[in-house]
Amino acid sequence: MSNVRLSDARWFKSSRSNHDQECVEVAFLGDGEIATRDSKVGGTESVLLFGSRQWNTFVRGLNS
Repeated sequence: MSNVRLSDARWFKSSRSNHDQECVEVAFLGDGEIATRDSKVGGTESVLLFGSRQWNTFVRGLNS
């Protein structure tokens, strides 16, 4: 994966989540890279980075 600038990331929560509760946030970074983080931690300490193929495999696994 390329050198990612997380300071420019636009994080969002699922539309199905209650925005007052802790959940996972996602940012689409470009070049097919996706970042996820724990909303209660924020920042970059809890970020996991995925390539587009990895992300698609992850999402398919959640929907199984």
